[in-house]
Amino acid sequence: MRVALADDSVLLREGLAALLEGKEFEVVAQSGDAEDLLRKVGAHKPDVAIVDVRMPPTHTDEGLKAALEIRERFPDTGVLVLSAYVEETSALELLSDDAAGIGYLLKDRVSDVERFTEAVRRVGEGGSALDPEVVSRLLGRRRREDPLEALSPREREVLGLMAEGRSNHAIAEALVVTERAVEKHVTSIFTKLSLPPTVEDHRRVLAVLAYLQA
Repeated sequence: MRVALADDSVLLREGLAALLEGKEFEVVAQSGDAEDLLRKVGAHKPDVAIVDVRMPPTHTDEGLKAALEIRERFPDTGVLVLSAYVEETSALELLSDDAAGIGYLLKDRVSDVERFTEAVRRVGEGGSALDPEVVSRLLGRRRREDPLEALSPREREVLGLMAEGRSNHAIAEALVVTERAVEKHVTSIFTKLSLPPTVEDHRRVLAVLAYLQA
């Protein structure tokens, strides 16, 4: 899997590059600013771009803007955002249209190498990877009308794990239930959220977006 890295900290970039290459990823580009990242993504077409939210010159939202532009211009490239802390507005903007091929992790999670590389791979394959803290903070922005009100406590728990990017098998292991039980909960969630099967839409992604926006 081919990866582009963008962070203004050379030490962090080199550390991530060494970590990923040790796990059989190919780091095809490194950038210290958003403009350079966009050029290199266009040139190398990586499977996933790992981007810091705050980058030069203003260190505010250059990385986020670059991530959004990558989503628009290079839809086959997944985007994994790394941030020192949860920026709710940034996360919502990034996830507003489609969570497929999107990840948002806190930098201190990188210390868990296996979890981090699993998230990179999942995003590069078109899945999603959201830090539990990100999910928790976004849930604090509840709207008055909660579309999840019809869900049972167990179904909310399953949906929360889906929002973290976990498969049915992983959810079953986390909840200590059978995979068949998880499948039944997922089907019920789709029904209660009025998400019938269609060719055009990915129901799992739409359910996660409903969860995050509730």
